[in-house]
Amino acid sequence: MTPKNIKRRLDNLYLRYNQHKYIHPDPIEFLYLYSDIRDREIAGLIASSLAYGRVKQILKSVSYVLNIMAPSPYLFLKNSTHASLQNAFKNFTHRFANGDHLAGLLQSIKNVVAQYGSLNECFKRGVSTDDTTLIPALNCFATALTNGNSNPGHLIALPEKGSACKRMNLFLRWMVRKDDIDPGGWNGVPVSKLIIPLDTHMHKISLKWGLTSRQQANMRTALEITSGFRRIVPDDPVKYDFVLTRFGIRDDMHIDDL
Repeated sequence: MTPKNIKRRLDNLYLRYNQHKYIHPDPIEFLYLYSDIRDREIAGLIASSLAYGRVKQILKSVSYVLNIMAPSPYLFLKNSTHASLQNAFKNFTHRFANGDHLAGLLQSIKNVVAQYGSLNECFKRGVSTDDTTLIPALNCFATALTNGNSNPGHLIALPEKGSACKRMNLFLRWMVRKDDIDPGGWNGVPVSKLIIPLDTHMHKISLKWGLTSRQQANMRTALEITSGFRRIVPDDPVKYDFVLTRFGIRDDMHIDDL
């Protein structure tokens, strides 16, 4: 399929499926609960960090966490201690994650917000006009979240280890882009430097459409696929991520139909 044909097909899919009625089931739905960006960025990082495994379980786990933190994740963390976080989430489990991992993540978020003022401000410290992608900024952000005495474990991936960082790139898509689906709210982070959140669905679609021939879903593959989309939409390479991944997440939409 030629780039021109791919773009035509993608634009048609975007017009048809980039609508709220196609969101469920997707953890992005939790971000719509928060108009205050201080709450939304925290809820977004929690939801994206838990976005692995069966989508039904993801929604259940994120809902469990945010219900405890209601009505304001920002104020909940501001008024918490590491001991209170461990106690509040002692019964939490999500696949490989337990209450200690979650408490470590939340304590890390609290520490970063206390130091930088917000997650957005922390991330912006690593953004440079000289960088073609957000990998250096991702490294800085992940390092800030894993420094100190809290331990989020596998809930925060480190780009320097070659991971595709699907969950972190998903979080960035939510926070940096703004359209009918992505709520946005962050500033100072170029949409043009976002990286595709590479999951199994996007990988299969990209192989099918010739955007990559790489079989391993790592960061190199994510960058190759992103480069392919950037040739089609230079200013917004992750524009089609939502609509394409519907064909794997939703029971009524299948990759074979693309």
